[in-house]
Amino acid sequence: MQPTPRPLRLLVLTHSYWPEHSPPQRRWSSLTRYLRHTGWDVSFLAPVPRFRGTEPGTDTTGHGRPTCTGPVGETIHRVPFLSARHNRGWKLADQMFTAAASAVRGMGTGEHDLVLVTAPSLPLLASGWALARAKKVPFVVEMRDAWPNLAEDANLVRGGGKSMINQVVEFVQNHADLVVTVTEGFAETLRERGVRNVVTIRNGVILARTPRLLPPPVERERLEVLYLGNHGESQSLERLVEAAALVGDRMRLTLVGQGSRKPALEALAARLRAPVRFLPPEYGSAVFERYAEADSVVISLRDDWKSFEDTIPSKTYEVLSVGRHITAIVRGEAARVLADAGEGSVVGSRPEEIAALWQGLIADRSRLRQRSTGRAWVAANADYRDLAASYDAVLRTLLPGIAVPVREELELAELEFADLEVAGVRRARAAARVKHHAA
Repeated sequence: MQPTPRPLRLLVLTHSYWPEHSPPQRRWSSLTRYLRHTGWDVSFLAPVPRFRGTEPGTDTTGHGRPTCTGPVGETIHRVPFLSARHNRGWKLADQMFTAAASAVRGMGTGEHDLVLVTAPSLPLLASGWALARAKKVPFVVEMRDAWPNLAEDANLVRGGGKSMINQVVEFVQNHADLVVTVTEGFAETLRERGVRNVVTIRNGVILARTPRLLPPPVERERLEVLYLGNHGESQSLERLVEAAALVGDRMRLTLVGQGSRKPALEALAARLRAPVRFLPPEYGSAVFERYAEADSVVISLRDDWKSFEDTIPSKTYEVLSVGRHITAIVRGEAARVLADAGEGSVVGSRPEEIAALWQGLIADRSRLRQRSTGRAWVAANADYRDLAASYDAVLRTLLPGIAVPVREELELAELEFADLEVAGVRRARAAARVKHHAA
């Protein structure tokens, strides 16, 4: 194996990272685990943790220091945050504050070869662009949501503010050296808009630490339905509560997580006397225990925002991997992924339609037994080990003078550690190798 002359230095700006448990944390902890083994020195600019989203017993020593080392060997540079409140106004103010702090803090983090911003924090895009310009290095924008389209759907800004936000986001996208999306649909939208050099590297899972669960029992007194994730406007969880009320005591809906709509959901469930249980966020192995208890797992996006046609809830890949029936209240690319994977029941968004699906599952529990096609699809398309190899290859194309041609063959044994094993599950493709090339 021909080694890279020196580590390639990547600086990632994000609005949330370890020990918080969030979509950017899950994605970039997983990618970094593998990128470090292909010659990357990864550093993060992230706010001081607002919430501790780790499993009990996890060592988070030093996580609040100005600079600390993360769980997979990454360097984390901390910036202050303004507020941890959930409402829109405070969120925007907090994002603007941390973005400004990131721009200042980033100038003191040493030399880097690339600067990458992972959105949807829109103010952070501008900070990343400014930092890349100041450091005179390539700039990569990762769009995990369909911005600015989503801002328009959600009425996050209005009037002149709306126009300004659109202009800033589109300016940054057009001036980035590389734009990465997590769905093919949004990548195509950007290309049609004239954005150059767009690639798709989807979200995924580390399959080696994602167990294949035993099927749910053939007989059960009630149907156990689980939703695990954010309780916000994007998910429109009210329809789940209303559907559960229609089904009644023959089922129980468990909602695990937090978000701006949780108090209203609790009030709605109480008013309808719906069979709904609310639990706080859970992480790590507790998530898989919760999946094991469930008969069906919900993935949900509201259907009146057009941008969600190009959005795939990140939990989709995890649920496909564990082998649970999916109640899928999605459309567009998310629905197509489930169809390609051969798993899940895509259903309309009206409470009556959701209730009818659950009543059908109660009447015929054999419909809950899933095939292995979902996990096989994830193995072929959404394993972070392979996604990191793709990221490595495209990032190296931006550094022709530094990243000499490298050919690496990474044996499974080199990358799997004891902490990657969950409930005795090992990667099915134990003899497989990841081979990737960058020129």
